[in-house]
Amino acid sequence: MIKFEPKENFSYNDINKYTIQGFIYSLLKENSSFNELHNTSGFKFFNFSNIFPVSDFEKNSLKKLIISSPNDKLIKTIFNQLRNRNSFKLKDYSMEILKVNMLKKYNCSKFITATPIVLFKDNQNNKYFSFKQNNDFDFFFNRLKDNAVKKYNAYFDTDFELEDNLFDGFELNREVSIRLQKNNNRFIVIGSLWKNLEFNLNKSNKKFYNFLFDNGLGEKNSLGFGFLNCGK
Repeated sequence: MIKFEPKENFSYNDINKYTIQGFIYSLLKENSSFNELHNTSGFKFFNFSNIFPVSDFEKNSLKKLIISSPNDKLIKTIFNQLRNRNSFKLKDYSMEILKVNMLKKYNCSKFITATPIVLFKDNQNNKYFSFKQNNDFDFFFNRLKDNAVKKYNAYFDTDFELEDNLFDGFELNREVSIRLQKNNNRFIVIGSLWKNLEFNLNKSNKKFYNFLFDNGLGEKNSLGFGFLNCGK
């Protein structure tokens, strides 16, 4: 977690997910293991929260950002890059670092989404799944499970199979549309927020669900989608 203060006033929307992703890549460039990560295809195995509280940036007001990954070396690289700094920049805006700390890992038995879960319905045509267009929970959770297992097996180079459903219970909060801009291109990403994603944590699946907590759910995790908190 990074705790920081903006040194000037500006709109919350001036900083988007590409801004934060670029900031993370800039920190990882200092380590030879990750300096080309932004150019590689496939899963990147890191995620990040929204900057919170979600409100306009005001001079000397507290803001926080959480970066997560199943790769401890990646997290330690970011931590080591920041702990000796007094400041950093997002776009052209200066931020004063107040504190950088490693968070304790928890064994969750319920997830709450902090950022929307994004899934493609048709990735060939860049079409996102939308509950407003197709209220098919079976399709959504089967696709989400396949995606989660694929990422887990890619990271650990194994052939793990999850025989049960990904979640035993769920409560949809709402569907959202997120406007993004990269360079001069603007586009919309559709995702969903969930209040409760419940599962039975046991010895055989503990490593799998801990991986999901660190990596995130769905597509575009390295762009800050599918970020998870533990439910209560």
